[in-house]
Amino acid sequence: MAEQEPTAEQLAQIAAENEEDEHSVNYKPPAQKSIQEIQELDKDDESLRKYKEALLGRVAVSADPNVPNVVVTRLTLVCSSAPGPLELDLTGDLEAFKKQSFVLKEGVEYRIKISFRVNREIVSGMKYIQHTYRKGVKIDKTDYMVGSYGPLPTCPRCPGLPPPAHRPRPPG
Repeated sequence: MAEQEPTAEQLAQIAAENEEDEHSVNYKPPAQKSIQEIQELDKDDESLRKYKEALLGRVAVSADPNVPNVVVTRLTLVCSSAPGPLELDLTGDLEAFKKQSFVLKEGVEYRIKISFRVNREIVSGMKYIQHTYRKGVKIDKTDYMVGSYGPLPTCPRCPGLPPPAHRPRPPG
């Protein structure tokens, strides 16, 4: 038996349920401090100095102030039912990227891996928020706490993959 497309009423009901279910992560990131401020704090304490050096590196990072502090360089979609991961390079022409499309079937389990680079200052409390739409109606929202990261000029970051997500199925 073929699946039926959800009616407009069903889509509206899903959207209303998702609006009710939305809640934000209760994490409040600490007050923003520059790397210089952090390096100046407790600089007489040898163990703290070594700890900060391990986290932030020895060399002060100097980056172009016109470049965003966080740059997403690649998105990778990992799906067990696909022949291989789908990698989307975000460093080139974004207009060409917008013309690429792929089909993610309903009910499929997948993960998204995000590669990014922090350029200047520490980023605290970074979140990944994903909205899923069907026929222009939001049917799902997912929040995932990515973490806090300092600048590393030589390599992009690839934090652990968020928990598996499912492409929602319409009721019916």
